[in-house]
Order: sequence, then C-alpha cells, then structure tokens
Amino acid sequence: MTTEPKRPLTLRDVSEATGVSEMTVSRVLRNRGDVSEKTRIKVLTAAKELGYVPNKIAGALASKRVNLVAVIIPSLSNMVFPEVLTGINQVLENTALQPVVGVTDYQPEKEEKVLYEMLSWRPSGVIIAGLEHTEAARAMLNASGIPVVEVMDTDGKPVDSMVGISHRRAGSEMAKAILKAGYRHIGFMGTKMPLDHRARKRFEGFTEALAKEGVEIEDRAFYSGGSALAKGREMTQEMLERSPDLDFLYYSNDMIGAGGLLYLMDQGIDVPGQIGLAGFNGVELLQGLPRQLATMDACRLEIGRKAAEIIISQLDDPDAVQEHHVTLTPTITYGDTLKRR
Repeated sequence: MTTEPKRPLTLRDVSEATGVSEMTVSRVLRNRGDVSEKTRIKVLTAAKELGYVPNKIAGALASKRVNLVAVIIPSLSNMVFPEVLTGINQVLENTALQPVVGVTDYQPEKEEKVLYEMLSWRPSGVIIAGLEHTEAARAMLNASGIPVVEVMDTDGKPVDSMVGISHRRAGSEMAKAILKAGYRHIGFMGTKMPLDHRARKRFEGFTEALAKEGVEIEDRAFYSGGSALAKGREMTQEMLERSPDLDFLYYSNDMIGAGGLLYLMDQGIDVPGQIGLAGFNGVELLQGLPRQLATMDACRLEIGRKAAEIIISQLDDPDAVQEHHVTLTPTITYGDTLKRR
C-alpha cells in the first residue's frame, strides 16, 4: 500500500474548490482589489476548511522583507523577559507584523549567530536586549537597513533606537533609599557579571552612591545557574555566617532576594529591624510571600510596548522625526523589608 507524498496546498487548490480564478483567490487572500462580499466569504471559507496558508516567501521576494519582527532576548526562564514579550505582542497583534523570538543564553557568540540567522530571513525590524554586542553583531545591525531597537538599558550608545531604564541610576537610587533608612553595614549578592551587563551597571551605581556617603559594601557573593530561590537561601546563610554584623542585604534580583527572606524568616530574624532586604525587578509572582520584598520595577511591559511602537512608527514613515532614546523611570516599592524613617 502506498500513500501519496504530502505537498503544500496552493492557490490552485482553493481555486478548484471554489470555482473562482486563481487571480481572484489571490486578491481575496491579500485583501486587494474589488471583489464581491459573496465571493470573498466563499474563498475565505474554503481556504479555512482546506487549511490553506499563503506562501509569503513569494511576496517577500518582491518586497525584500517579511512581516516578522526579530526579538532577541537572553533567556526565557528569567521572568523578566516574558513580560517584555507581552508588551511587544500587545502592540503588534493589531498589525500585519509577527514577533519571532531568538534566545542567546547571555552568550555574545550565540547572540551573533541568532542575529545572523534571523536577519537572513529579512525581517521588518529587530528588537534586541541590551546595548553590548560583538563587533560583528553591531556591524550586522548597522547594515540591516531596518529599524533596530535595543531594549532594557539606556546606559550607552545604541545602534539606532533604545528603550529601557538607566541601571546605574536604579542602583544609585536604591543605595540612597537604604542609607536614608539608616542602614550602614551592607552586603551584596548577585549574578556573575561579566555577561550580565545590566546587573553590573546597577552594582556600579549602587557602590558609587554608597561611596559618596563614605559607606562601602562589607561582603559580596556572586552565583551562576541553579535555582534562584535555593541560591538565595544558601548565599544568605553563608554571608551572615561570614559577616554577622551586616544590617542590610541587597540582591541583584528578586528571586534570590526572596530566597534570602525565607531563610531569615525560618531563622526567626527580625526583618527589617535587625536586617533589611531589597531586590530588583518587581516580580509579580512574589507578591504571595508572607512579607513583601522591597524592590524596584524595571518597566518591562512598557519597554516592550514602546519598542514595538517605535518599529511600527519607523516602518510607517521612515522620514518622520522619531523618538529614538526613551529612558523610563522605575520606582522603589518599600514592601515590608526596607524600613523608612
């Protein structure tokens, strides 16, 4: 018994199913030309029943672009980036543009490869996390001839447009809030920073603001990989065993901060009286904790929305005056772990 090899459906299949010419079918599916409502419904119904999907590569050969927006992010497991993607999708969903996601795992060489592959499909725009890229990646972005929006960070010079927050300022503002609350013996815990540039910039802003007031970080620890909650518990225990006089712990993200909070609560340590805590990102999931961790939001949804709006605006009118540098202002949520005086 033999089976016919599968083949993709064509305009001819829809034409034969409806008794309408291929040219008319094409007009209906591209929403072009003067076609009666009765014929339009007939063609669309048949196409849907057959499972026909137009071949947009043929159209792309003529326009030299496809209706895709390349979105390149470091991670899908990090809770930060899905919210950015949500913002992008909210803006693009009412357009012909579709976001296509590539993941780099914070590796510059992988980012270069993902970017190369995505640009080879000739997308209509690129949204890419961060401002730090290899020379080859920057060259590809510069030569792409399409709107490019770098997101999450504005501490640097973009290829084209950028939307995000100043992480140096975010770190500085948190340091000022901690000092204003009266804490002076501070420990820091965070990710290893050579490739996490945004965490590095927050750390730099944090330490610079402390130094201006004559305060230095008394202990620090860095991690890579593993469960963030478990890491937070483990690192907090180890740091307090090394440095029992610390009165504040600043974490580079909310997840390890939440692990630290759970450890301190297990130990019966008074938070924020004996030890204060703060994280970063404003992760909604953690609002279910017994105590609210002090944090700072990163404007993630707004970043995604604004980046998509810039792409659309530049595609609609490339010659119009565009807003290329958008710096959003995050706010501190004091929660239950950063006392205010």
